[in-house]
Amino acid sequence: MQGWEAIRDEVLRRIRVRDWLPGENIPHEQVLATEFGVARATMNRALRDLADAGVLERRRKAGTRVALHPVRKARLDIPVTRLEVEGRGQAYGLRLLHQALEDMPGAVAGALGVAPGARFVHLQSLHLADNHPFLFEDRWLNPAVLPALPPDFGVMSVNEWLVTNVPLSAGDIAFSAANAGAQEAALLGVPLGTALFVVERMTWTEGQATTHVRLAYGPGYRVHTGL
Repeated sequence: MQGWEAIRDEVLRRIRVRDWLPGENIPHEQVLATEFGVARATMNRALRDLADAGVLERRRKAGTRVALHPVRKARLDIPVTRLEVEGRGQAYGLRLLHQALEDMPGAVAGALGVAPGARFVHLQSLHLADNHPFLFEDRWLNPAVLPALPPDFGVMSVNEWLVTNVPLSAGDIAFSAANAGAQEAALLGVPLGTALFVVERMTWTEGQATTHVRLAYGPGYRVHTGL
């Protein structure tokens, strides 16, 4: 069985010799997986790497096509909060505040492309750095991605579990500033109305909605990426 790197290189070769022309849709992921004799997840990994490099364009329900004007893209990986805190030389802590199967709010369901009233797992967690509030996480998680025996999200954060166990095929991320509401102010230990750095992220796996999360960081947080 071939590794995803070898498959990626063969896909890139076909593009370079113009077997697949710029702007042209390439065969469906499952068709390619069958051709290469690999699992669909392996094929997905190879195509995702080329999409991250700007060689392919992947669109939900529209397939994958060769980019008309390939460009190198800035890449932003989903960080594991525990590693982020420990990388700052601080001790990581986690408090699971809430976990329940609930009806998803209409705005969140609409953004994820799922039916109104869909029941997702609602989780709220407070991440700590040296026992001080670092990040408040408010997440909706598709129960379909969980194993029969779900992990203890009070021990391993849902953030870390998802990054290490659930491959994503598409995502959307937005950055903004927002004033702390009553719950966020109390949990982060800041005055009501304090400006917070907020990240809202949605991910899908093979066209299935995986999660919607809102991350609220206290004052002074900085995000880094590379080109």
